[in-house]
Amino acid sequence: MEPYDHKSIEGKWQKLWQEQGTYKQELEGGKDKCYVLNEFPYPSGEGLHVGHLRGNIGTDIYSRYKRMKGFSVLHPMGWDAFGLPAENYAIKNKVHPRIAAEKNVANFKSQLGKLGFDFDWSREVNTTDPAYYKWTQWIFLQMFKKGLAYESNEPINWCPSCQTGLANEDLEDGKCERCGSVVEKKRIRQWVLAITKYADRLLEDLEELDWPEHIKEMQRAWIGRSDGLIFSAKVKDTNIEVETFSAHFEACFADTFVVIAPDHPLLAKLIVGVSNEEEIKNKIDDINIRRLKAGYKEGEVDGVFTGRYLDDPLGNGHLPIWVANYALSDYGTGIVKCSAHDPRDFAFAAKFEIPLKVVLVPKDEKLQEGVKTFKYCYSDFKNGILLEPLNLSGKTGQELRESIAEYVVGNGWARRVTMYRLRDWVFSRQRYWGEPIPLIHCGKSARPDGRSGGCGVVAVPDSELPVKLPEVEHYEPTGTGESPLANIDEWVNVKCPKCGGEAKRETNTMPQWAGSSWYWLRYMDPHNDKSFVDKKIEKAWSPVDLYVGGSEHTTRHLIYARFWHKFLFDQDLVSTKEPFTKRLNLGLILGADGRKISKRLGNGVNPNDIVDRFGADTLRLYVMFIGPFIDSVAWNDDAIIGPRRFLERVWRLVKTTSAKTAGVKGFGVDKYIKKVSQDIEALKFNTAVSELMKLLNELEKSETGNSEIKIFLKLLSPFAPHLAEELWSSLAESGSVHLSEWPEVQNDDLEKSTSGVINLPVQIDGKVRDSIFIEDGADEESVRNTALQSPTVKKWLEGKELAKVVYVPGRIVNVVTK
Repeated sequence: MEPYDHKSIEGKWQKLWQEQGTYKQELEGGKDKCYVLNEFPYPSGEGLHVGHLRGNIGTDIYSRYKRMKGFSVLHPMGWDAFGLPAENYAIKNKVHPRIAAEKNVANFKSQLGKLGFDFDWSREVNTTDPAYYKWTQWIFLQMFKKGLAYESNEPINWCPSCQTGLANEDLEDGKCERCGSVVEKKRIRQWVLAITKYADRLLEDLEELDWPEHIKEMQRAWIGRSDGLIFSAKVKDTNIEVETFSAHFEACFADTFVVIAPDHPLLAKLIVGVSNEEEIKNKIDDINIRRLKAGYKEGEVDGVFTGRYLDDPLGNGHLPIWVANYALSDYGTGIVKCSAHDPRDFAFAAKFEIPLKVVLVPKDEKLQEGVKTFKYCYSDFKNGILLEPLNLSGKTGQELRESIAEYVVGNGWARRVTMYRLRDWVFSRQRYWGEPIPLIHCGKSARPDGRSGGCGVVAVPDSELPVKLPEVEHYEPTGTGESPLANIDEWVNVKCPKCGGEAKRETNTMPQWAGSSWYWLRYMDPHNDKSFVDKKIEKAWSPVDLYVGGSEHTTRHLIYARFWHKFLFDQDLVSTKEPFTKRLNLGLILGADGRKISKRLGNGVNPNDIVDRFGADTLRLYVMFIGPFIDSVAWNDDAIIGPRRFLERVWRLVKTTSAKTAGVKGFGVDKYIKKVSQDIEALKFNTAVSELMKLLNELEKSETGNSEIKIFLKLLSPFAPHLAEELWSSLAESGSVHLSEWPEVQNDDLEKSTSGVINLPVQIDGKVRDSIFIEDGADEESVRNTALQSPTVKKWLEGKELAKVVYVPGRIVNVVTK
């Protein structure tokens, strides 16, 4: 018997699959469709590491399985190659971004090719291809024509290192997500997309999606809808009127002071004429500098009294107005009335000895004394009892919320309003490597009377799309607020398409998120030069049935993509309200040291090395077997030998099996067909691999015939496609195993042990902290006990008193503390 030679086998079948078009992905009449998508990668200079491949391997297994189940499958691949990461890499390595992107794409494609994925490369897309970004520009222009893209000169997040404006979603703790620099506020001309007009729909339509609850909750929190009140009042001894926003207005009669954000535009006017104006200014500058440069520790409060008071119409008297480091100018109105019933306000008042007043107390009279004597902050607006206003007192905040709103609004002290944490999307980048924004600024009039004014901002005609990114020698950012494109006179200076007068192109480029906000649609119809996608083809493939990607994109790409898709739906350009039916966030593969893989730490694992030594099928099996698909797991070099030995055993079994032996009968095989099928459907690839290993054990101990071998090879084929194809061919089977039919269970009356396993998220006080595996149909008590015995759950419950555990069958375990 010849040995298992992965190199010759894998190279042979990769070449044949390509030549024979085995994975050509077309809609076939009479078949259901299945659109499986893994987020397309940004092709970095470092190449792929094993963590990048986890999602691709998982979706490849799922798409192969669905194809064998009789579906028309779309499982495409492409490249997200525009944007800051690519340009920063090019600057660092002194190479043009286009050359760097082309080289990196070629490297990524080579690496993916070694893993035997079932991509149809004829559908490949690249966001930097003018044939692709023509339609990115076209979609932007539809937004512009509908008033959703507008020009603004408001202060935005400015990264002094990347020298460009950033959206809020590009920040982490006030720092640039890409380079780690502390961002500044800078007033600069930019284009903005009015995503907030879709905020309510982005929230409401989450309920229709088959997404894990923690992903939905992250989106809800980022959009941050708050239904509240805006109170209007005058500043004592001035003609200034200010508005304060409150989401928890139930305790508004407890307000004793006001805080204003240190970068609020009203602040300069507010402190004019106070006795220690210069001292206040210096302290405000100090707070702003510290917020930007060093930052404040979590929970740390700082501030300064402005010398001004608010005349509170609710009868709370004159409320001192303080500048506070925790007040945000871009939330609500940037000015907030404060009370004893907010933890930050409570801490601020304690530090600066500001008097407080209690109007909300717990139901338990034994606990009320501690609240009334300010020993701790009480802020349970849902269950706490209100003491004021007297005419409404005696019920909980939740019971009185609407009555209080009617009371203060009816007296003219406030008005109802809905606020959002989400801000309109800053869509300009003052950089080179991005899609040119297809607009023209006309400053010269063609009117017969000679009056000035021009046409303003004009859309580039569809016939002139794409507006191609010009070739330049110097592409480094200018730092002036203008893109490097502004210096290319022959590209900038054009005729106005509306009046024929002198005009200039828009020189800002689009952000890296532009091309990824619609790319799944282009995969459906990648060579169409008349439209971004044919409507019949889009309707046939939409929506994406399974979308796998990184958790870091939950509050950026996923929100942006849903926004663009909803806009296209409103224009009758796509057939569904939502792009992705099912979403799964991928768990990380950590380095062997347990830390996130990074070039700086030097803990990455090059898949090329693993493929060369052990084979692609071994790598695929190991990455899936290492742990649950959604969990973070650590790489272990020593453990990869296990999957390799498993495949060698498969090789020996098939090569030494006689077709004349009796074989395993009945449900002995059926139970494995059922369990592997269930696990793939549930994306529990690690337990599916475990079942394959158990089945191999049985087959080795039994008198196995060709019929059982064929079933086993079919079950194995999505996981180890090369080996399965080679052995399938050795059995003199015609056609590819990957185009054969998936085995069907013959005897469905299986023992209880074959029931499915469910992975449940465990939420503690509203935040997902762990996940547990339970048997499908497990009773509530056993689920409760399993959750509470989890080491992770125990850690989060340390020092806390358990209130209750609520199990939503098959969905989530909610642990609530007192």
